[in-house]
Amino acid sequence: MRITNHCRMVWTLAFLALVLNVSSATAQQLETLNVSYASVTGSRIPLWIAKDAGLFEKYGLNVNLVVIAAGNAAIGALASGDVEILGAPGATTMLSAAKGLPFAIIGTFGPAAWKLAAHPSITSAQDLRGKTVGISRPGTTIDFATRRALQKLGYTPGNDVSILATGLAESNKRIAVMLQGRFDATLVSPDNLFEAETRGWKLSILADLKDLGIITSASDLSAKRDFLKNQRQKARAFMMAYCEAIWYGRANKAAALASFRKHMRETDARRLESLHKNYIVDFLPPKPFPMEDVIQADIDNLTPTTPEFRGKKVADFIDKSILLDLEREGFFTQLASRYGK
Repeated sequence: MRITNHCRMVWTLAFLALVLNVSSATAQQLETLNVSYASVTGSRIPLWIAKDAGLFEKYGLNVNLVVIAAGNAAIGALASGDVEILGAPGATTMLSAAKGLPFAIIGTFGPAAWKLAAHPSITSAQDLRGKTVGISRPGTTIDFATRRALQKLGYTPGNDVSILATGLAESNKRIAVMLQGRFDATLVSPDNLFEAETRGWKLSILADLKDLGIITSASDLSAKRDFLKNQRQKARAFMMAYCEAIWYGRANKAAALASFRKHMRETDARRLESLHKNYIVDFLPPKPFPMEDVIQADIDNLTPTTPEFRGKKVADFIDKSILLDLEREGFFTQLASRYGK
């Protein structure tokens, strides 16, 4: 039987229509979830891997990732429901929760590895008296960690050393402004320190917060409590994708580096290695439970200035139930079997 061009065209169009209908039906099965994070830093790597590797889709989600700086805008987006998951300093969530907003910390991006770096004219921590230290914004993890570090070094923040809110969440931007002489010191991340060194920028490292006994989170995941209750499966699907992204990234270096390159627009091989070491090898937790010791430290820091924190406990600010369910159900054991310990 002779197949005419007209028949071929009809069959081709019919086939394409079938494919498009199947694709459309598949897309319609995905639930949309909006997730924001506060800054483009290496700690966001689980979100990027989950997006790039199709893990959100694997668990039935169409996730939109957006950048909203930590502070009122981010909290407002979470409160209004414009975003369902917030990636921002846990202290931001805690301040809002203490004042009555129904927010909870549900996970973490892992511990941070901050160092207190200064303009090269300052050669030791003893030179900081009367100087100014730059933070991101008041009430953030950077703010609290900076104040704790200064106290450990023997200073009274705001008295012996001035605190300047720069509005800059990324430490590489704070470094650049510091070297212009706007302030004298700031907390920096390991990858931004590496970046500064490769650019030939001279810095004085005054202290490592880990050596001072100060442990902070790089950032945390938060959500509204009614979202966790009323859209439980959606929240659970997000956490499953997030957790698998951690294990996938730890097992697949090439995929992790590809995500760093894509989302941080980084091409330098040495800095990519630094990002991989600092944010995956050294600090990315295989089980991203909220860091309760850090949250307790934030409560202790906030209580003297914020009356709403008096009498509060860690349990008032977190919801571990989804991660605990996954642990009980053997989800992490399955990930370990699939990707190796």
